[in-house]
Amino acid sequence: MKKDIDFHQVTGVKLAIAKEEVVGQTEWGVYIINHNLIELHTVMITSKGYGTIDGEERKTSTLRHVIKELGAQSIAKIEPIDPALFALTNEFWVSYYILNQIFDKKFVFVQGSMEPQHIQHIQELGLDGVLHS
Repeated sequence: MKKDIDFHQVTGVKLAIAKEEVVGQTEWGVYIINHNLIELHTVMITSKGYGTIDGEERKTSTLRHVIKELGAQSIAKIEPIDPALFALTNEFWVSYYILNQIFDKKFVFVQGSMEPQHIQHIQELGLDGVLHS
């Protein structure tokens, strides 16, 4: 059971939601950034959105992704994200192994975190968006 697993504190891993221009259109994506000097193995990510829009409870499907290996000091795009989902809280559970130790962290982009005043340049990506550590 999960409560019986000894999870270690996550350091050096960040998530970002950022926009890029692709063929003249703005596309948003979710990225994982590994600042560690060692690769991450079997990176598992689940994502879902939830919240209230116009007084009505809404939630998205849960998506699951696996990245077999994320190299030291590297970046991977996890999934595209529709800007309409920014009205919801977007939650990402990230689990991975370094050597034989498991690490696990929940990253939450709350409703309103993607408002224009929160958007900034993310140096690691060379894109504008919101960085979560």
